Amino acid sequence: MDREKIENNRETIEKDRLENISRKILVMARNELYMKMRFLDVALSSLPFVLDTGAEGMGTDGLYLYYDPQYLGGLFREDRVMVNRIYLHLVLHGIFRHMIRRKGREERLYHLSCDIAVESIIDELQYRCVMKARSFPRREMYRELKKEMKTLTAERIYEVLRKKALTQKQLEQLEVDFRVDDHSYWPKAEEKKRQNQIENRWQDISERMETEMETFSKEASQTSGNLIDQVKVENRERMDYREFLRKFSVLKEEMTVDPDSFDYTFYSYGLTMYGNMPLIEPQEWKEVQKVEEFVIVIDTSMSCSGELVKKFLEETYGVLSENDSFFRKVNIHIIQCDDQVQTDQKITCEEELKEYMDKLELKGEGGTDFRPAFSYVDELVRQHTFEHLRGMIYFTDGRGIYPAKRPVYETAFVFMEEDYEDVDVPPWAIKIILEEDRDF
Repeated sequence: MDREKIENNRETIEKDRLENISRKILVMARNELYMKMRFLDVALSSLPFVLDTGAEGMGTDGLYLYYDPQYLGGLFREDRVMVNRIYLHLVLHGIFRHMIRRKGREERLYHLSCDIAVESIIDELQYRCVMKARSFPRREMYRELKKEMKTLTAERIYEVLRKKALTQKQLEQLEVDFRVDDHSYWPKAEEKKRQNQIENRWQDISERMETEMETFSKEASQTSGNLIDQVKVENRERMDYREFLRKFSVLKEEMTVDPDSFDYTFYSYGLTMYGNMPLIEPQEWKEVQKVEEFVIVIDTSMSCSGELVKKFLEETYGVLSENDSFFRKVNIHIIQCDDQVQTDQKITCEEELKEYMDKLELKGEGGTDFRPAFSYVDELVRQHTFEHLRGMIYFTDGRGIYPAKRPVYETAFVFMEEDYEDVDVPPWAIKIILEEDRDF
């Protein structure tokens, strides 16, 4: 019994010793990173250290930093720079909330995409504490990705890799080249409470970091590669397209059975007592909140490609074709405009929108001026062309002249992520960036 107790004490002492050494290593790494990147001060201190001998090296769930002390001690002796890089790698996963943004994507490919996005940032940093020579496979991957996108985000990288249809061998090789941490701690899709905790913790940190990089630490941020661009992309407002369209909805009666308008007890009682004679018939009209009228304006200037316009209309058609979003009969005007209004097509049903898309022909290709479209729609409102116009969706690249006054209807400027560059819209307008295959 005494021997067992002595053995337990030895194990406890050894564990405490390893934990103490590991914490010193992690604090040292954190301090080195902080001295070079002060805009990361809060982020670097936001992951309490947790010893876990079951960890595959180091990992995080967005709330804690987990580490295997044997792995950490060995890595520190062999390559101190790698300790710094992995620490920063984990923090960047938190800043971009990678662990809670999978949204139905294939897990293994998404995890790889997140690692590539984070490593691309670290590989561009001009600080000796994290600097290592880039391997040939890494250089080739970055070169291929930058042909497809300006800013390397996990979501965009995922789409590129998915379209490449990687073989099992290619996937394994990329994991060898880019995987550095343990993702097993990332919360599952059903763990909503943990996901909310992670989002709440890192949203504020990420927004403060963006402000810091743009103002007080501007000089330092210039040596941080594309980090500021990725932070801006991550911090922009995300909105579900259906939720966004509800802003334009109206309350109106629609012909449909309303199951909530009668008491099933009396209904069944009538059938039982009097045969095929229910006491209360269900109402055939129901009040519903759906989209009935809105305006779509398409920027047909030289800077807005026809391919992007077609994608936008296809996604809008996808939402329109769902019964729970729109009334059966609608009053939608699709206006093409560059520096003047070119065409106005009225759409009253799903079939007409599909026909319009099939025969889509863009007219214009002049400069971009948003004011003529607003003036035209204002005139339609005065002529009572609309009864309940709630809003305008303006698909554009954002480079143009905006109206000086706010219109009486809600307005959203919509950008496709594929060609998106950050632009300022008027304070009275909504800015929506649609991620391909994700916001709809």
